[in-house]
Amino acid sequence: MRLKSHLRSLAVPLVAGVLLTTAACGDDGDDDAGGKEPSPAAKSGAGSLAGVCPETVTVQTSWLPNATAFGPLYALLGDEPEVDADRKRATAPLVAGGKDTGISLELRAGGPAIGFAATSAQMYTDEDIDLGVVGGFDEIVQLSATQPTTAVLALLEKDPTMIYWDPETYPEFETIEDVGKSDTTVLYSGGDTYMEYLTGTGILKKDQVDGSFDGSPARFVASGGKLASSGYAAEDPYMFENEIDDWMKPVKGQLVYEAGYPIYGPSLVVRPEAKAGLAPCLEKLIPVIQQSQVDYLRDPDAAIATIVDIAEQYKGGDVLTEGIAKYGIGEMKKLGIASDDAEGEDTTVGNFETRRVQEIIDIGEPIFAEQKKPVKDGLKPADVVTNEFLDTAIGHGG
Repeated sequence: MRLKSHLRSLAVPLVAGVLLTTAACGDDGDDDAGGKEPSPAAKSGAGSLAGVCPETVTVQTSWLPNATAFGPLYALLGDEPEVDADRKRATAPLVAGGKDTGISLELRAGGPAIGFAATSAQMYTDEDIDLGVVGGFDEIVQLSATQPTTAVLALLEKDPTMIYWDPETYPEFETIEDVGKSDTTVLYSGGDTYMEYLTGTGILKKDQVDGSFDGSPARFVASGGKLASSGYAAEDPYMFENEIDDWMKPVKGQLVYEAGYPIYGPSLVVRPEAKAGLAPCLEKLIPVIQQSQVDYLRDPDAAIATIVDIAEQYKGGDVLTEGIAKYGIGEMKKLGIASDDAEGEDTTVGNFETRRVQEIIDIGEPIFAEQKKPVKDGLKPADVVTNEFLDTAIGHGG
């Protein structure tokens, strides 16, 4: 029985039992998180990045190669990347729209490759890192006082974390709230902030959650489906139905996002003190990544082959197959995980909405205060996100 893959780096353990006030969760805000109209350079899209960007743009990701979280970044690696399997790094010319941009891109694996350090922390340890991918947007809020970062692009519109269950054992369950009305034990990895939200609002009961989940499906399978578990909507349903030999049937679940926890998925961040120096590069690079987000969902096959190949060379413990990756693309579209705001009027891919970011701050602040690791005093959305480098014309509908 193989282990599931992860999208998030492990978080610092939190203190349970925080009572929260539920805020309306949605993407109906039309403001721009303190951003400004993109410059002409930003609107120019792909082209030469030489001379304005570092010769090699180094990006620290939050886990091992993954098609859901990091696909658009791996899609920018040119042919035959140079792979350092020991240090788990892949480097190649940065190619956009089939054209060499004149610089190289280095993607570094996170998670076990960096001792499970948070991306934000790693960026302060190694200043050769230009950009990072935080696994969960709440990490940006959590570390805002000690290791601040500014998000410049949302790689996923919604965090793909889900709670799933066996529909044969629990045919009455349709939502996470239904699970909370029962005594069913819910497995999760201790330290995940979303669980503090779910128990703090009473959606799940504190005495029904078990934070000892290690990522393996073994306990869920051994229970015969009597447990519920956290997982990832773009991966786990496929794996349980097609790749876990002792199960091989469907599971059912709901995104934590749909239960009112409104965080974005993995996001691209920069250290605030490095932002000004990188700004000329970001004005041209971020639209390139935006376009890669769009292109990747439309035609992911070549990038998926690259990601699977690199993952195999790393031998990192996670098993990524073409089947998992292709299933994930479909679920990312179906569930709106990787889209722009399909429910509202926002048509820009990768942008942040001020009201939604404020909700995330409002939810996280009391949790982290209870942990005695408070967020930055007076934290505002403009402290943690910016849309200034985005090309507002780039979207999945375009």
